[in-house]
Amino acid sequence: MFRTAIAGSLPKPGWLAETNKLWPKWSHEGDALKQAKLDATLMWIKAQEDAGLTTIGDGEQSRQHFVHGFLEQVDGIDFEHKVEMGIRADRYKAMVPQVVAPLKLKGRVHQAEARFLRAHTTRKVKFTLPGPMTIVDTVADRHYGDRAKLAYAFAELLNQEALALQADGVDIVQFDEPAFNVYMDEVATWGIGALERAASGLTCTTAVHICYGYGIQANLDWKKTLGDQWRQYEKVFPVLAKSSIDQVSLECIHSHVPPDLMALLKGKDVMVGVIDVASDEVETPEAVAETIANALRFVPRERLIACTNCGMAPMDRAIAMAKLEALARGAELAQRKTT
Repeated sequence: MFRTAIAGSLPKPGWLAETNKLWPKWSHEGDALKQAKLDATLMWIKAQEDAGLTTIGDGEQSRQHFVHGFLEQVDGIDFEHKVEMGIRADRYKAMVPQVVAPLKLKGRVHQAEARFLRAHTTRKVKFTLPGPMTIVDTVADRHYGDRAKLAYAFAELLNQEALALQADGVDIVQFDEPAFNVYMDEVATWGIGALERAASGLTCTTAVHICYGYGIQANLDWKKTLGDQWRQYEKVFPVLAKSSIDQVSLECIHSHVPPDLMALLKGKDVMVGVIDVASDEVETPEAVAETIANALRFVPRERLIACTNCGMAPMDRAIAMAKLEALARGAELAQRKTT
């Protein structure tokens, strides 16, 4: 059977945080919040298992945002005085914290949820971390004065946490780098180097997720400007193919990415996005199987993993659950049709 997984985030239930928002406010504080986070994590572990996914994630239920969830445990960052900044090449504005001093981890970042995830499923588990280039693009630098230098500083911290996650029993550590699709020239000059530093010393499976963003309006508007063919991957895939990273997650279904670009990832496992996170329409198993069959023209079947295009954090919970089921059913159908 084809392996199946989510890209990373899943919707937060209303009893944990605001719903249908990318940067939701928590519904609790203190110990009550800690418990609610774990309760939500357990709910999504069960939902992924029930759907039939082969790789299970925590759905990032303990993080308000996929980047800021890591930054909250880093010294040298001022969250009290956020500033408005354009991110992803000014695609949209966001209130971001400022880097004001040398960076240092306060301690473990995701120990509680990683160990909780490992303890509550016997299937392979994946844990996601923001990539160094994407972090750099989501903070205001008031200290280092150089994006590459800042990226390597974050890479050191990410590496510390990644090695600890491996020790916690995590099978796959994934770094999320949507910025790779925006700053393609910088990927080759320092982005890939910072990513390699973040993954240095890991013996578990390593992955990188590169997408065209969450299904929010700013990203939808940006995609409309990219033309009939989205060829950003054409620049970054050859660089990744030469890297030590084991798996690459990409956007596929309902995108304008030429499928043949997947052939540039020869030697890598490819997490093919077969679930659209920018639409509330639930894919049919047939549609998922068709996307997989199309990808098999360029990816060996033993290297193909059916995945979501991106995270589903802003999505309605019931729709997300239905899409998980479609993902697993479609992979099963593709298995039957292609063997």
